[in-house]
Amino acid sequence: MERRSGSRFAGARVWLIPFGAVVLAGLALLGITVWIEGLSDVWLDALFPWLGRLEPSAAIETLSNAAEVVAAVLAIAITVVAIVVELAANRYTHRITELFVREPANLAVMGFFVLTALHCMWVSATLGDETSVRHGAVAMSLAMVTLSLLLLLPYFAYVFVFLQPLNVVDRIRAHASRVVEKATSGYQHGLRAQMVTSIEQLEDVALNAMEHKDSGISLAAVEALHQFLSDYEPTRDQLAGAWFEVDRSLVHDPDFIAMAPQVREDLTRSRTWVEMKVLRQYHNLYVDALNHMRGVAYLISLNTHRLATTALEQHQPAMFDLTMRIFNTYLRAGINARDVRTTYYTLHHYRGLAEDAVRLGRPECAVGITAHLRYYGQTAFAQSLSFILEAVAYDIAQVCESAFTQESPAADELLDLFLTVDKESDSPAQESTLRGVRRSQVQLATFFLERQDESRARRVWDDMRNERPERLASIRDELLAEDQADYWEITDRGVNFGYLPPTRRARVPEFFAWFGDRVPPPAQESEAAPEPALQARAT
Repeated sequence: MERRSGSRFAGARVWLIPFGAVVLAGLALLGITVWIEGLSDVWLDALFPWLGRLEPSAAIETLSNAAEVVAAVLAIAITVVAIVVELAANRYTHRITELFVREPANLAVMGFFVLTALHCMWVSATLGDETSVRHGAVAMSLAMVTLSLLLLLPYFAYVFVFLQPLNVVDRIRAHASRVVEKATSGYQHGLRAQMVTSIEQLEDVALNAMEHKDSGISLAAVEALHQFLSDYEPTRDQLAGAWFEVDRSLVHDPDFIAMAPQVREDLTRSRTWVEMKVLRQYHNLYVDALNHMRGVAYLISLNTHRLATTALEQHQPAMFDLTMRIFNTYLRAGINARDVRTTYYTLHHYRGLAEDAVRLGRPECAVGITAHLRYYGQTAFAQSLSFILEAVAYDIAQVCESAFTQESPAADELLDLFLTVDKESDSPAQESTLRGVRRSQVQLATFFLERQDESRARRVWDDMRNERPERLASIRDELLAEDQADYWEITDRGVNFGYLPPTRRARVPEFFAWFGDRVPPPAQESEAAPEPALQARAT
């Protein structure tokens, strides 16, 4: 009942407020006209001497024609604006119509046209029995007509600027932020609904833009969602406790209706339903972008990484847990869609989050992320997406290097996880295909050797000691031959998985010497033809 009455009030307010404003403006205009009429005509005659020579009949005809012109111009303006607004709303989001109708500038211009037509009509009507022209009223009417016509072209320019999709996205985002700011001064149930609507409208803009291949607009909407959360987080502590309760209309929200009661209670307790709402929009957009608009998925991964790092820095465990879970959901969606390239870049940002956790002294978070990386790499491998597992091995190796460099207490635990990346199955046939994983293990071993940490390098060697000699020799030859740090195609990562810096490349023969005669000697440089890094499969 509360929601219905609120809707009725909001619907009445749409026309009551403009109507009241026009009435008040009309009364004010009448007062100004009466005041001008009470002044001496001397100064009007000095400014507009032709008014004194104007016959009442000519004035009536002029003002009547002016009223018709203004009414016709108003009709044309409304028709053009209605068509343009409706086209924009159909293409992007129906919220455009609401934003346009509520914009004060539109109400002011349209109201001014209406007042001008009315003023001309009433002034011409009052001149019927006059023997002389009322200078003030006529001057006021003609001035308003002139200003109305001069406003027309600038107003059309304003309308087209207003309806630019990027401006609409920014307005929706700003409205959501203003609603939250208003809620800090006193919680109101309707404010939550307005904010939720704005969040969903940003998703609608992104989805519609993706459907029409408008990548710039979809990226802007994705960035707007991130900006909204960035604005929201500093103010969340100022909000009343009732704001964070997942109840009333939120229970029937599409993103919460299917949740178990326990999950909704957890969101209430952690006070993170707004963050969950935004991340669910991210997930919807990510799934829609797979194999379709990969740039959108890349930006979503990047923004999720930024949100998670901020949560770590500000000690917000609930928010960090949400971001980690949504990263896992991204990876699951990418693997199910068999979109290797998008999953490859999502892994990059997830790996970056693990490194941030190491840097910020949160080793347990780094271990948790690494365990998830290993799991999804093995899941992808079971679905014949072997490159994803190789990318996971490379990423976990980078996390291990960061952990040992910064002497993280989780370093050895991360190394244990890394050495079990290829243990998804004990099948020899599967083991023999994991060449990229073995390459990453050798690379990490050279890291240890460069640090004079032979014991941990031996752990890597012990894990590889039963590998086929031919594959070991192939990996060795590739690492010794690869001297290009950057990948030879344009990619967002830009790294070459098979590259080692010269100081670490010099340690490769030392590591393979531990295998003794099992590994054939290095091929001559002129005869070497190492297998290209399987990174090419992603592109």
